[in-house]
Amino acid sequence: MSVVENSKIDRILAVDDTKDNLILVQTILESEGYEIDLVSDGISALHKVEESPPDLILLDVMMPGMDGYEVTRRIRNNPALNYIPILLITAFHESSVVEGLDAGADDFIRKPFDTDELLARVRSLLRLKHSLDEQRKMARQREDFVSRLTHDLRTPLVAADRMLDLFQQEAFCKISPEMKQAISVMIRSNQNLMQMVNTLLEVYRFEAGKKTLNYETCDLKEVAQEVVSELTALTDEKGITLKVDSSQIDNLGEKAGIVMGDRLELRRVIYNLVANAIKFTDTGGIEIRFFEPDPHWLTIEIEDTGYGIAPEDQVTIFERFRQGRNKRSGSGLGLHLSSRIVEAHEGIISLISELGKGSIFTVKLPKNI
Repeated sequence: MSVVENSKIDRILAVDDTKDNLILVQTILESEGYEIDLVSDGISALHKVEESPPDLILLDVMMPGMDGYEVTRRIRNNPALNYIPILLITAFHESSVVEGLDAGADDFIRKPFDTDELLARVRSLLRLKHSLDEQRKMARQREDFVSRLTHDLRTPLVAADRMLDLFQQEAFCKISPEMKQAISVMIRSNQNLMQMVNTLLEVYRFEAGKKTLNYETCDLKEVAQEVVSELTALTDEKGITLKVDSSQIDNLGEKAGIVMGDRLELRRVIYNLVANAIKFTDTGGIEIRFFEPDPHWLTIEIEDTGYGIAPEDQVTIFERFRQGRNKRSGSGLGLHLSSRIVEAHEGIISLISELGKGSIFTVKLPKNI
C-alpha cells in the first residue's frame, strides 16, 4: 500500500535503546516507503520532536534514564506541538498498557510484534493524523475567510451609513416625511448589520489568538452608568426602567468597583448584557448591581424581568451561534463574545433564569489592583 498521500511522504520517529530493534523497525517501514528517523533515548527523542515534529512516533516503553511513559507525558504537555500519534512498543502485561494510554499514547503493540500488525497500526494512526491535520487546516481557512469577509463588509456598510445620514439630513434635496421614515428604518438595519459584523470579527480575533487586551484600571460603576445613558432612549421607548445599584459597594473605599482590565472590552460585556436584557423585556425593567464579596473579586449582576430562558437553552447559551427559541433572538454571537472577554480576564460568567420571570446574568471578575 502506498504511503504517499497528496505527494507527502510520512515521516516516522522510532525510539528504542536497542540498536537491533531500531534496525528491524527501519527495515520494515522503509520498505513501505516511509521516511524514518532513529534515536536511542528519551531525551534525544524530545529534542528531535521539538526540532522537526514527525507524523508518528514509535516509542519503546522500557529505556534507561527516561522511559516511554515520561516521554509521552512530556510530548502531550508541550503546548507548542500539534497532535502527533504515539504507538507504544511494550513487552509487558496489561497494566503497562493502561499506564501508557493514561500518559497520552494512542495505541500499543507487544514484542515480538508481527510485521503485518505493526504496519496496520501505523496506517491506522497515520490516517487519524491526516484527518486531524485536514480539520485544522480547514479551521484556519475558515477563520481567515471570515476575518477577510468581515473586514471587506465593513467598508461598504460604513459608506452606506454615512450616505443614508446625509439623505436624512436633506443634504442633497428635500424629502418627504414618509421617505425620512423609510431612511430611518434603513439606517437601523444597516447599523444592526454593522454591529453583527463587528461582533463576528471580534469573536474570530479571540478564537484565532489575535486579540490583545490593553489593561488599565477600570471603574466599572462609571462604565455601567455610561451604558445606561446610552441605552436609556430604548428603555424609555419601551416603557421599562434601567438603573444601576451600587449601594452594596459604595462604602468600601475608593477602589470599590474598580478592576484591572481592558475598559473597552469590559464595556462591551456590560453593553451586550444590558442590550440583550432590553430586547427581551417588555414590562418591568433591568437593574445592574455591584457586589464585592471579598477584596479580590468584583461581582456584577444584570437582572431583567423579561421572558426568561428555557432550561434546555441555558446549557448552550454562551456557545457560538447558539440562538434562543424566542423569535427576537439574534445571531447568537453577543453572549458568546461576552463569555470570551470575561474568560480572557480570568473571570466567570453565569446565568440564572426562569421562564416568565426573567434572567440574572452574573459576571465575576478578579480585581488585580
